[in-house]
Amino acid sequence: MKKIHWLLFSLSFFFNAQISKAADNAVLLVYHHVSNKTPASTSISPEKFREHMDYLSRHHTVLPLPELITSLQNNEPLPENAVAITFDDGFHNILTNGHPILKEYGFSYTIFINPGLIGKLKNQLTWAQIEVMQKQGVTFANHGFEHTHYLYKNKNESTQAWLSRVMGSIEKAESQLKNKIGSSHKFLAYPYGEFNQALKQKLVEAGYVGFAQHSGAISGKSDFGALPRFAAAGIYANLNTLKTKLGSLAMPVLAKSELDPELAFDNTGALQTITLNTQDLRMSQVNCFKNGKAMTVQTEKSNLTLLIDAKLPPGRTRINCTAPSIQQKGRYYWYSQPWFVPTEEGKWLE
Repeated sequence: MKKIHWLLFSLSFFFNAQISKAADNAVLLVYHHVSNKTPASTSISPEKFREHMDYLSRHHTVLPLPELITSLQNNEPLPENAVAITFDDGFHNILTNGHPILKEYGFSYTIFINPGLIGKLKNQLTWAQIEVMQKQGVTFANHGFEHTHYLYKNKNESTQAWLSRVMGSIEKAESQLKNKIGSSHKFLAYPYGEFNQALKQKLVEAGYVGFAQHSGAISGKSDFGALPRFAAAGIYANLNTLKTKLGSLAMPVLAKSELDPELAFDNTGALQTITLNTQDLRMSQVNCFKNGKAMTVQTEKSNLTLLIDAKLPPGRTRINCTAPSIQQKGRYYWYSQPWFVPTEEGKWLE
């Protein structure tokens, strides 16, 4: 009888241990170039990239993006420290410099490509190369037909006409992916990470999952119209700071005021209120930063108010908020809010 009790206890312990290793949390990384000869702001050297992959192999579980997203959408638990690797733009150096390293570690990954640029720009992968890489486990997804600013509106173009034009580009790219490589995941990475409420809503209604370029972890409760990804190249390639981001947790947002991330050139600032689940964090420990600089925030009970009382300049601005987990020492909840502002002429900065 004692043996039976011990066996039942052991099975129970093993089962509970396995459950504790599962999580409703993941991190997405985004890279562009793997090269020493491309723009520094969007590049990581092959040596540094290998350092990242080696760290992931020892401390994280790298999953294919489709598997990770499906699990979160279906409320299925993920392994603890789950990560997916993505690239924006189908640069040829991903194949020559990044792919061999990823293949060595056995990592699946996703490249968001612009079908309209393939065969036109020499720095892009060819369809033949894409087909071979896909057979080796690489996922290819939609980055728009061409790499354009989706928030740009033609002169005298109505909102309805603009939205129809942009969605047409997205659908055209998705159709090309289906025709060329037989793949249609309906994943879209917004070019430049730019989107607004109207586009995001239309994208979700059309059955897509949207991926942006602001930062933060994701969970099953995240906004699947604009999922955050941590940039891991350029000034963000430092592994010491990346380790903290890789261990981050999706901020437990219960509700937030709906704020269009697209602001007019003559904006007067921005305001957003977020209600948080404070079971595993203290409001007094929430810290927020605007483009990396600390900012003052207002807190009341479980409400956090983000206030920018000055005009935002043209380009991309984002606020990141973090709070340490009470139970999981060394890990931080992370929330990010982007804003996009055009120039006075209605153009968008690169």
